[in-house]
Amino acid sequence: MITIRNLDKVFQAGQSNEFTALQGINLKVAAGDLVVLEGVSGSGKTTLLAILAALSRPTRGEVLVDDKAIAKLPDRHASAFRSRTVGLVPQALHLLDELSVHHNVALPLIPRGLAQAEVDSRVDRVLHTANIAHKAGQRVNTLSGGEKQRCAMARALVTRPRVLLCDEPTANLDRQNSLQFLSALASLKQEGVTTVVATHDPLVVNHHAVDRVLHLKDGRLVGDEARGS
Repeated sequence: MITIRNLDKVFQAGQSNEFTALQGINLKVAAGDLVVLEGVSGSGKTTLLAILAALSRPTRGEVLVDDKAIAKLPDRHASAFRSRTVGLVPQALHLLDELSVHHNVALPLIPRGLAQAEVDSRVDRVLHTANIAHKAGQRVNTLSGGEKQRCAMARALVTRPRVLLCDEPTANLDRQNSLQFLSALASLKQEGVTTVVATHDPLVVNHHAVDRVLHLKDGRLVGDEARGS
């Protein structure tokens, strides 16, 4: 499902300075696995997720997601890849504050030309999955931080992605909603969704549904820990 070979990501800082965010990453993730990227802030987790989502290109190396080479996709093809394959829950969330929860979640479906009944059905299902259905009619700017996080999760799921990428998804959730989020990930795993979660939350790292924990430090993969589930 996901294959990374000899991946480096170098950022240019000014005319003469370079910063290596990722170095020598080699990785395979099987379809349907739930994998955690664990590391402190600045370890390269967000950069790696951005590359997997075709939002950023590696400096060197090969990246295949769902058997598609994505490392050098032109912007138009990268956008189409994300629309078809990837659900993304970014740290910044990127919700539209003046729209309702329902309309924010429905936005990724607009280019698909689905019937309104199908859109409403899909939105209703993922709102329940993310435990935010009771806020469907409220504008996003009235939500708490945790409610916004759950809205972003529902939006990521509404396209029925084969790959789900989550960046610190429990950062604004209390323990109860974090456990609900993890329960949702476990259900998605049973449906064959491949999930990569970047986090340093022990509740996520130690959850029974996690198949592997990949430890990142200073842009390098320093550990690959298999877990029983």
